[in-house]
Amino acid sequence: MIEFDRDNLQYKEDLHNAICQIDKETFRDKIFLVTGATGMIGTFLIDVLMLLNSMGYNIRVYALGRSKQRAESRLGLYMNNDLFSFIEQDIRKELPLITVDYIVSGASNAHPKAYQADLVGTMMTNVVGTYNVLELARLCHAKVLLLSTVEIYGENRGDTVAFNEEYTGDIPLTNPRQCYPESKRAAEVLVQSYYSQYGVESYIVRLSRSFGPTMIESDSKASAQFLRNAKFGQDIVLKSNGEQLFSYTYTADVISAMLFVLQKGIVCVPYNVTGKQCDVRLREFAKIVAQKAKTQVAFDLPADDEKKGFSLVQRAVMDSSNIEKIGWKPMYSMECAIERTLAIMK
Repeated sequence: MIEFDRDNLQYKEDLHNAICQIDKETFRDKIFLVTGATGMIGTFLIDVLMLLNSMGYNIRVYALGRSKQRAESRLGLYMNNDLFSFIEQDIRKELPLITVDYIVSGASNAHPKAYQADLVGTMMTNVVGTYNVLELARLCHAKVLLLSTVEIYGENRGDTVAFNEEYTGDIPLTNPRQCYPESKRAAEVLVQSYYSQYGVESYIVRLSRSFGPTMIESDSKASAQFLRNAKFGQDIVLKSNGEQLFSYTYTADVISAMLFVLQKGIVCVPYNVTGKQCDVRLREFAKIVAQKAKTQVAFDLPADDEKKGFSLVQRAVMDSSNIEKIGWKPMYSMECAIERTLAIMK
């Protein structure tokens, strides 16, 4: 498991930055259920909610994940806190009937090796898992925040510079790797359907390629591999020519946007979460990491099983106009985010 330093001053600053654009009073005395609680996003979100508790906001947090052992590693400092409870469960099973105000739906296989290792499980986690979240929300009248992804846009058809929320690109359905983006699309439609049919109030954020110090050891995304190599003083390995142009977002900005949309967003309207200062080519990402870690960029061909999980997308830049219109702005540049990640990772 990748370890990160919660006592690091930059990490503490990141947690405070994540709540500087929201109305903290909105969440006072509320109850949150966070699924995918031990992942990169879930862990950071729970740290933010528990920070609010240290400030007296009295937020009850239920954290749901598949492994208590992993939860103890990631969230162990909260296990004896009266405002925190861990639920060990697969999101594909019916959720316990608990009363909550907000459900953050973040449980998902979210990196290439995980897709390839369990194609069916990836789809069912996103579809059945979302169904279970929405059913609980329907029964207890909770609001839902669905974590969707830039991957639902597919490949840029060459007719736009950046994806706005109305764009639909090319997703070849003959490739089983599409289990992830297609099931995320289905999850969004489920959210829309539950609102239309049952009035379940849900919000949607489409996250760009996210990174930060709370990433997990098994994360096989290129950005995670770069940062993991840097942590151990190894060369930064590129498994392509690095021409891919993507949007990225630092975890503190991701959580900031999630909470902001939960407060200020329009029901069932998707919002791209990204910032123009973090639109870079993959080779530029690798170069910045290498410079910060004082190592080199190297090139290496991927193994066949790893290559099967790779995205075929070469350009996936997101348009952040809609979320900016409701008042949210990212705080971190690419260089700043990478530098902080490396400083916080143990």
